[in-house]
Amino acid sequence: MVNSMFLKYILLFFLYSFLGWLMEVVYTFIRERKFVNRGFLKGPYCPIYGLGCVFLSIVLTNFNKNIFLLFIITFTLCFILEYMTSLVLEKIFHLRWWDYSNYKFNINGRVCLETILPFSIIGIIAIKYINPLLLEFIDSLSKYFLITISVVLICLFIFDLVISYDFIAHLKNIRRNTGKDATEVINRKRNE
Repeated sequence: MVNSMFLKYILLFFLYSFLGWLMEVVYTFIRERKFVNRGFLKGPYCPIYGLGCVFLSIVLTNFNKNIFLLFIITFTLCFILEYMTSLVLEKIFHLRWWDYSNYKFNINGRVCLETILPFSIIGIIAIKYINPLLLEFIDSLSKYFLITISVVLICLFIFDLVISYDFIAHLKNIRRNTGKDATEVINRKRNE
């Protein structure tokens, strides 16, 4: 039978992916006064947030009491995750979803201190305060419901992944026309 902790991590992945997407969309809307789907996928989730928070949940469970160590580990893991995600997306699609080249203290435009610090603080808040609430909520659900919702979410995610990958893989010469951050152009083409 399916391990209940595995099911919890699946739901945490989707919850944090949605919350990360929501945070990105709201931030962009406030800054630019328009809706931009900041994710790679069409659906309302950014897997980098889900993956990051689940990974932090697994790794940082024993460091919850030491805020300084929690910050250092969160900072390091967020840095590595954001850098590697940017690198992998660019290698696969020859496009960038974000570019921090114009920010101080950036590394190859993939990560910068100005974004890693808030992500680290958000990671600490997620681990110390949000995770316990989400896990308590998830624990209140029946195992049958957890299995059902997990299967549905995974199927939708895989479908979205295939559709989004196919769409973006067929975009030609978009990099030449967009500069380094192609997110808005990809979304505009997606909505045409």
